[in-house]
Amino acid sequence: MEDSQLKLSNQICFPLYSVSRLITKAYKPFLDKMGLTYPQYLVLMVLWENDEITINQITEKLLLNTNTLSPLLKRMEKMEIVERNRSKEDERSVIVKLTKKGKALKNQASCIPKELSKTLITENIQLPEIINLQNILNEWISILSENKE
Repeated sequence: MEDSQLKLSNQICFPLYSVSRLITKAYKPFLDKMGLTYPQYLVLMVLWENDEITINQITEKLLLNTNTLSPLLKRMEKMEIVERNRSKEDERSVIVKLTKKGKALKNQASCIPKELSKTLITENIQLPEIINLQNILNEWISILSENKE
């Protein structure tokens, strides 16, 4: 095996990991003003698109395990931004619903994508490159999630 294969600078995973962490960090000042963590923000975005969905639907959308999402939802419920209720049709399912406060946070969050794009768009990286990268990443998500255990 060639030594260069194990060099950090030759790995695709490290720049993806680093960019993910740095983008999450860039969101932090905006989310701090709203009293949210980044994972809570992701849950809210899912619910702003489709309110009153099951925990399983959220886990599928966010590629999370139920044991990761449940404590997160519990904290969000204590913050009074979501409610969790057993489904009337299927007692095994728990429906997550935005509260009035959770719906109101959408207005506060509406500026975040535009503000973040000011950081990401540079002289060398324009919106078409960002969209192309997003498409590539979504394709990888699709490929890699098909290979789950």
